[in-house]
Amino acid sequence: MSSVPLALLLLRASRWFDARLLERLSLRGWPALSPAQSLVFAHLPEDGISPAELARRVGTSRQAAHQLLGGLVDLGLLQVVADPTRERGRLVVLTGTGRDLARDAAAVLADLEMIYGQQRSQVLRAVLEVEHTDGPARPR
Repeated sequence: MSSVPLALLLLRASRWFDARLLERLSLRGWPALSPAQSLVFAHLPEDGISPAELARRVGTSRQAAHQLLGGLVDLGLLQVVADPTRERGRLVVLTGTGRDLARDAAAVLADLEMIYGQQRSQVLRAVLEVEHTDGPARPR
């Protein structure tokens, strides 16, 4: 039986997937992104998100999120627009180029899941989806 903590194994697996994703996107001609920048894409809903909520989901400060967003805006992948539902509110949304990148990333991740193994991916997904929560940990 392994003595490596499960949390460390999950972190390593996540980093493996992200590193392969970024490598393959680069080979497809996309700009080099950092793991922090790819994390932004993982938490970005199709209809947009406020910068403050994005910072919360990514687990970083608003200032750090602002820097991440600035880099992605400079690359033409994201834009920050007025939120039509809130006065003075802002939304982070994908540009057309950002949507193209997100589609390519989804295809790469699907390929990586197949490399990892369809059966293993399905089992892992089933286990993680049952326990998944975006909120604070709940005691059992």
